[in-house]
Amino acid sequence: MSTPLDPQRRHFFGAAAATLAAAQLGLAASAHAQATEAVPAAGRSGGHTAFASIRQIDAGLLNIGYAELGPADGPVALLLHGWPYDIHSFVDAAPLLAAAGYRVIVPHLRGHGSTRFLSDSTLRNAQQSAVALDILALMDALKIERASIAGFDWGARTACIMAVLWPERCRSLVSVSGYLMTNLEAGKRPLPPKAEFDWWYQYYFTTARGAAGYTQYRREFAKLIWESASPKWRFDAATFERSAASLDNPDHVAIVLHNYRWRLSLAPGEPRYDAIEQRLSTAPAIGVPTITLEGDANGAPFLDPSAYRSKFTGKYAHRTLTGGIGHNLPQEAPQAFAQAVIDADRL
Repeated sequence: MSTPLDPQRRHFFGAAAATLAAAQLGLAASAHAQATEAVPAAGRSGGHTAFASIRQIDAGLLNIGYAELGPADGPVALLLHGWPYDIHSFVDAAPLLAAAGYRVIVPHLRGHGSTRFLSDSTLRNAQQSAVALDILALMDALKIERASIAGFDWGARTACIMAVLWPERCRSLVSVSGYLMTNLEAGKRPLPPKAEFDWWYQYYFTTARGAAGYTQYRREFAKLIWESASPKWRFDAATFERSAASLDNPDHVAIVLHNYRWRLSLAPGEPRYDAIEQRLSTAPAIGVPTITLEGDANGAPFLDPSAYRSKFTGKYAHRTLTGGIGHNLPQEAPQAFAQAVIDADRL
């Protein structure tokens, strides 16, 4: 699996496993992803290798590390990364937005980079509501009233949750792979073997062997996921190492294990988040202006855009990017991603 996937396997990974995502959302999955609007996958690399500096701020349960670019008085664009990635997924997209006048905030999620828990006694919890509340706390700490929120993978799920729970704080939404939310009850239902197979790592993480293996081999693990989720992306060693360094966070393994175990109802969440999780379990609609994005070579599980179209009740557009764009869409197609943020604000 460390080599690029062939077309049949890529379809298998991206479509069959979408059944699990659909089950968690209570949506129907289609076998093929279709473009409702095609956008050229221009701007694969803008040549940026790092952010100039990383700032730190206490916010909620965390001291959050984040990059900031652009004018301090510009409209805010908040960019949220996924796993096993980090803020460098936006290293080329963020300068484009800053040049367009945005104040761009790119935080390390809990368990990544320089973000740390303020207390050793805090449960290393990665259930979806806790991660979303981190970002709300960051906005409050930075005195940001409203922001354009955009992300992929864990970041897209977090962005969708924020648009549901706090729409007054979200000027617009850009979500890679559409409507993402976890429904624990739906996630308990077994799937056809092909769909289960594509989530192998989720089940691996439920075991003691998986915990030990990820602890010891997290870089090798991350590289395998990068290669399988973006089979046509030819990233170099330096690009990978910049993000892999963020996985050395002392809480990283605990956060990743809890996230995937919680999704399978094999690790408890915290009672204080029960009301939020109950609301999210109903798959509520999102009314803020939204653009959803998909890559034509995404090797990770994803849904056909038609499966989640009805979940967006406000102004909306979908774009499928061509040219071999995989799961790490902001880094593989930064120009198209940045343009989507700008265009979502204009819907």
